[in-house]
Amino acid sequence: MPEPSFAIFVALGFAAQLVDGALGMAYGLICTSALLAAGVPPAAASASVHAAEVVTTGLAAGSHLWHRNVDWRLVRRLAGAGVVGGVLGAYVLTGLPGEAVRPFVSLYLLAITGVIAWRLFTGSTAEGLRRLGVAPVGAAGGFLDAIGGGGWGPVVTSTLVAQGERARHAIGSGSVSEFLVTAAISATFLATLDLAAYGRIVLGLIVGGALAAPFAGWFSRILPQRVLMAAVAVVVGGLGVYGLVALLGGA
Repeated sequence: MPEPSFAIFVALGFAAQLVDGALGMAYGLICTSALLAAGVPPAAASASVHAAEVVTTGLAAGSHLWHRNVDWRLVRRLAGAGVVGGVLGAYVLTGLPGEAVRPFVSLYLLAITGVIAWRLFTGSTAEGLRRLGVAPVGAAGGFLDAIGGGGWGPVVTSTLVAQGERARHAIGSGSVSEFLVTAAISATFLATLDLAAYGRIVLGLIVGGALAAPFAGWFSRILPQRVLMAAVAVVVGGLGVYGLVALLGGA
């Protein structure tokens, strides 16, 4: 299979960041799945996406700050707990296979999709999720992101929306917190990253993400809340179904 061109990596980074920045999720899944399909080895795909995310999440966070999509009350509770969960996942539980938790994550995402759809059509929130609080959601999102190669956006953003937070603020606050969490999780990977082998992929993803980042916060600000909620539900539900199909296909 011929090696993908630099422009392909730029286009991939642009598309993935546009979705992730606007909805607060799916960057890792989109990039990793596309790189694997293009023939990039799994180790290279994972290392490249993690490295690029350090930059792209920062750019998306800046866009959301500019467009005033951030609720610092949420960030204060999400970021600290997310960093703790991410560090625990990266340093303490590295021996736990990600496959062990993926079925539960997929089922959780499908359940959250139902909760968001219920809120969308009834206007009601899930009181049980509201009592859960914000910090445990951040800790779980950071932990799953570290041990499973992704999960912050689908878990955190969707749960915040289901708890009753405005979609715009859930997405923006989650994106700002994700930057801090990603930096903490990715520090060790950056120290061992072979830039000579992965640099072109990383640079392409970063350039594409940088081009898309300004639009991400703008979309979250101008789109109606019901449209954002529906989009979050569709993406989260799709991720849940994708995860279950991948697990069944590998069984």
